[in-house]
Amino acid sequence: MDTHFWLIRHALVSELERARLYGIQDVSLCTDTLAAQVPQYRALATRLPRPAVWGCTPLSRTRLTAQAIFAAGYPEQELMVVPGLIEQNLGDYQGLPHADLPQRLTAPAHPFWPLAADERPPGGESMAEVVVRVGATMDELAAAHAGKDVVIVSHGGAIRAAVAHAMGIDAGRALHLSIHNISLTRLERVADGWRVVCVNEWPGM
Repeated sequence: MDTHFWLIRHALVSELERARLYGIQDVSLCTDTLAAQVPQYRALATRLPRPAVWGCTPLSRTRLTAQAIFAAGYPEQELMVVPGLIEQNLGDYQGLPHADLPQRLTAPAHPFWPLAADERPPGGESMAEVVVRVGATMDELAAAHAGKDVVIVSHGGAIRAAVAHAMGIDAGRALHLSIHNISLTRLERVADGWRVVCVNEWPGM
């Protein structure tokens, strides 16, 4: 009973929010970008499987992205909330301007992430811990929805972590993956383990 996962990163957040570290804070989307990307939402509405189980994280940016796909032509679905696929908790660093972060770090930042994979912000979690948390959630979802298609709107860090779990790679290597806003990543849980179908597919291209 293969389980097929369709993971979508949420739409771009507002320019004001992008100027700081937001992690699991509930920040607003960029309304101009949301309107400009209607063709991509339509492409996703056509591309995504029907029927499917749909989910999002507790943060509004994932729910609003799912609703934009529904508005673009995919039949509206009930959204289960999946806390285990939320973004990395940056703890006390959330809300800081990006320029204020380096002086607080205990190790050099990852080239493609604000922190090293093993660095845990005060009151938060490391990306290595995110991989463990997301991996356990993906295993639970695969068991609960065996044989089904599961579409979940999530976050860049969590999707990298899901790929890391599927491939058995560490968080540092996973952070080299590029996960664009509104991109599609497909994973499958089959009898012999996890399989990666595609990563960072841009809808409509």
